[in-house]
Amino acid sequence: MARLARLYAPDIPQLIQARFVEPLAQPVDPSPVEPLNQLAVWLRECAHEQHVNVHGWVLLYDRMVLLATPSSRTGIARLMQAIGRRFTSRLSSGRVFEGRYRSALLQPEHWVLPALVWLDILPVQHGYVEQAESWPWSSACYHTGLNLKPHTWANEHPDYWQLGNTPFDRQAVYRKRLAHGLDTSQRQRLEAALFGQWALGDEHFLQAIGAHATRRVAPAPRGRPRKHPKNTSHTNPD
Repeated sequence: MARLARLYAPDIPQLIQARFVEPLAQPVDPSPVEPLNQLAVWLRECAHEQHVNVHGWVLLYDRMVLLATPSSRTGIARLMQAIGRRFTSRLSSGRVFEGRYRSALLQPEHWVLPALVWLDILPVQHGYVEQAESWPWSSACYHTGLNLKPHTWANEHPDYWQLGNTPFDRQAVYRKRLAHGLDTSQRQRLEAALFGQWALGDEHFLQAIGAHATRRVAPAPRGRPRKHPKNTSHTNPD
């Protein structure tokens, strides 16, 4: 099967996931502090070098997940390549990532905040910590204003700014969102878009993206195409 072409649209955020060929540790092992710290530093440096605005990020033992807006069509690919090169030279040998990274385009004002919550609570869902802000290798610390570490950072998306007038207001509202989590439908739609490498948004957004895309931006409807009935009407002679 041919590879899907990457979807890209100017100023549209993307949810990205790349799995490591070899996990940094097993779930029952102590946190691999040094590799995670180093990866966090590389992520920030490489994002700056490749002009990619990272709005949310999390490093797990087996993957890296980002919510980011690249300034160019190749920005995300170059970011992942840059991290992979540093990873190979310092922490690993051979291939770093398991196959191609997956990505999905997200409609602003609809799916950015749900995606941010989805990735920030991954350490909780995987049993690493009980509260998202307790995991130092993610943007949850930054967005909640709690347990800040030197390498916790993010480039805030405008949707995050809409949560409140002050940093304290935004952090308080976001903490409530993290505590509440996502409903099943939101989570399933995000994961389906990421796994399928689709765009996620309303019909107007999909049409706008599709007008410039080189491939389909959303999965085709299930089932066979609807058949149009034949016109059997006729005109009786006078």
